[in-house]
Amino acid sequence: MGEQGREGVDVVYAPLEYRETETVARRLKLDIRSIEVRRMEDLDGALTVLTQERVNALILAAFNPVLFANRSKVAGFVAQTRLPAIYAQKEYIDAGGFMAYGPSVSDLYRRAVGYVAKILRGAKPADLPVERPTKFELVINLKTAKSLGLTIPQSLLVRADEVIQ
Repeated sequence: MGEQGREGVDVVYAPLEYRETETVARRLKLDIRSIEVRRMEDLDGALTVLTQERVNALILAAFNPVLFANRSKVAGFVAQTRLPAIYAQKEYIDAGGFMAYGPSVSDLYRRAVGYVAKILRGAKPADLPVERPTKFELVINLKTAKSLGLTIPQSLLVRADEVIQ
C-alpha cells in the first residue's frame, strides 16, 4: 500500500510515483503516509493500520505483485470499510473496486511485441529506446460508487473508457 495519513493513502512500491503524489498532496494540504506491503504477511497488518488510522482514501498507484494477487481481498476490505480507493489496474475494478486510472496493459503488451520482433531481427536491446505508456484507461464501477455513497459527475463518466453498472 503506500504512505497513509488521515487524508489519504498512496502506494510506495514505486518511489517516483510516491514522490509525485507527495508533492501534489502537500500542495493540497493533505497528509499521506506509506504502508509497505512487500510480502503476503504484510497485507493483514497494512489493512489493520488503514482501519486504525481511519483514513479517508486509498491510492494504489503502482503495480505491487502481493496486492495484485490479493486484489479481491483488498477490494473486499475497501467495500466493507466503505473506503474510497483508486487503483492503477483495471483488474481491481473487476474485483469490485471503485475506480482505476493507469496505463493500458493490453497496449503495453502489444507494444512489447514490437520490441521482441526487433530483437529477434537482430536489434540490440541496449539500442532500443525506452518508451513511456501512451494509452491510459479510466474505469469506474458505478455499483461500488453507489455503495460508497458517491455521486460521479457526468463529465467524468463521459471521459471514462469503461463504466461498470
